[in-house]
Amino acid sequence: MLKSCKFCGRIHDSRYDCGRRPATKKRITYIDRFRSSRRWRDKREQIRRRDKNLCQICIRNMYGTDRQYNYESLSVHHAIPIEADYNRRLDDDNLLTVCAMHHEMAEAGQIPYDEIKKIIDEQEAEG
Repeated sequence: MLKSCKFCGRIHDSRYDCGRRPATKKRITYIDRFRSSRRWRDKREQIRRRDKNLCQICIRNMYGTDRQYNYESLSVHHAIPIEADYNRRLDDDNLLTVCAMHHEMAEAGQIPYDEIKKIIDEQEAEG
């Protein structure tokens, strides 16, 4: 259907992208604000120190580990996602240091929660 475009003023099909339509801005959520907070940065560093700056899945030779002592591309994984329980976002017993590959696998559910929780409990007992 031909319509007058409110962005360029020309008449064209309503599904046609004239290139003048402004890009929609991503809404900043409470989770985005949390991930950029000082509290999260401090907690993330604390967990990485607890886990000796090593991927805790790699060091146990689990789930396709390439090398046992992997200290590259590390991040801290929430065993129970922030979206599921916001109150557990800073709990030591919900956080684990993992490499990028294992983080993706954990997020996709390829590493079961029970395995992650068991490793976290071991780390908490050591610390």
